Amino acid sequence: MKLTKNFNKSEFDCSCGCNMPADVLFNIKVVAENLQVLRDFVGSSITVNSAYRCKDYNRRIGGASRSQHILGKASDIVVKEFTPDEVYDIVQNLRRNPSLQGVVFQGLGRYNTFTHLDTRQNYTTWDNRK
Repeated sequence: MKLTKNFNKSEFDCSCGCNMPADVLFNIKVVAENLQVLRDFVGSSITVNSAYRCKDYNRRIGGASRSQHILGKASDIVVKEFTPDEVYDIVQNLRRNPSLQGVVFQGLGRYNTFTHLDTRQNYTTWDNRK
C-alpha cells in the first residue's frame, strides 16, 4: 500500500511480521507524510530502519515500555548522503521554521547511526550518541 509518493506501508511494518492495527496505520500515515516533507526538502532517499513495533517485539529488542514506536508514531531513519547529525539539524530547522515547509515531528533523537523522529504531543529532543 502506497502511503505517499515515496513511502509504502511495508517500510513501516513491525519486523516480527504481525498485522498492523487500524489506529496504528492512521499514525503511520502521519509519520510517512512528514517523512515525505523531509525527503522532498533534502532531495535524497530515506531508509526506515524501524517504525511500528508491536508490544511483544518492542519488549524483545529492549525498547522503552512507553515507546512511540508501539503507537506507530515513530521512525528511526537514515537519509542517503547525510549523517545522522546533519539529519537531526535539518529536522530541527524544519520544526522551528514553518516557512521551510515545517514538520510535526515533536520527538527528535540523535543516535550514532540513525535519527529518531516521532509525532508525540510534547516537544522533546535527546542525544543518545556514544
